[in-house]
Amino acid sequence: MNTTFLKACRGEQTSHVPVWFMRQAGRYLPDYQRVRSKLNFLELCKNPALCTEVTLQPVDIFHFDAAILFSDILVPMEAMGLTLEFHEGHGPVFPEPVQSQQAAEALRIPDPAEDTPFVLETIRLLRRELKVPLIGFAGAPFTLATYVIEGGSSRNFYATKSMMFQRPELYRLILDKITACTSSYLIAQAKAGAQALQLFDSWAGALAPCDYERFALPYVQSILADLRKHTDIPLIYFANHGATLLRHTSGLDADVLGIDWRIPLADAIRQVGPHAVQGNLDPLALFLPKTELEARIAAMLEDGKAARGYIFNLGHGVIPETDPDQVKIAVEAVHRFSSRSKQS
Repeated sequence: MNTTFLKACRGEQTSHVPVWFMRQAGRYLPDYQRVRSKLNFLELCKNPALCTEVTLQPVDIFHFDAAILFSDILVPMEAMGLTLEFHEGHGPVFPEPVQSQQAAEALRIPDPAEDTPFVLETIRLLRRELKVPLIGFAGAPFTLATYVIEGGSSRNFYATKSMMFQRPELYRLILDKITACTSSYLIAQAKAGAQALQLFDSWAGALAPCDYERFALPYVQSILADLRKHTDIPLIYFANHGATLLRHTSGLDADVLGIDWRIPLADAIRQVGPHAVQGNLDPLALFLPKTELEARIAAMLEDGKAARGYIFNLGHGVIPETDPDQVKIAVEAVHRFSSRSKQS
């Protein structure tokens, strides 16, 4: 087992800087497209054998140092009793958004073993196959709430923010239920065999820091506290557009903080205190010519030496238009340059 990723999460010395990419399994890969052509996205997420196959694809092709479970952050929201649809070109849709007291009270706290058994079975299948650690994940409560309150993606989060400010009791009810769901979902993933857990807060940066502190941070803290009671595996928190939030997130009880590309890595490392860091190459930097891409990676690796532990990653997910050969160049460069620098 290649444990470089787990060691870096814990701030231990490693033979090279480990690398994995958010959305490393997905539409940019022809092998994924072949599997995906057979069924719709939600059907794929509920098929353990195929989820296992697409999770393994990028690890086998590019030799990433960790695998991340193939699923979607909104799967447990469906298990809470909501109708979830994925529309081509429009992303996820909740046809009946949660915007009333009655709708919020109807939300149920699912049992992961009964309501999302396919996720846990995928984890068990992957542990039999993988020679690198497996990362489980979930969406953070604020991010999940935006989808179920808005009914899908949003530009300005009008429904969510107006509820926060004008109906805070209703907002808290929804967030409390999502938080309970997310904690039990992640604990179940750990028990099934996940070796690290990442909490994705994709829309955290839509909040002013003072509103993040009040309306998002406490729910993240609650989940991390619950996880610490049940597992000792590394915990990762990633707040997209989160550079303005580091004053708050640096106090979280997470082993690793994910950093997006909107802040220099060296600046983020100075702010995060005793955390390992993960990031933060702009996903579109994968479109750079080989020599420029490698130069940028070398500079990031140099900055990463100052961190308690450093995991190379993108600042967000691989986009579908990415050339797989560019991913190969990036992964090979991380391994080659960091081994050459004798970080062990």
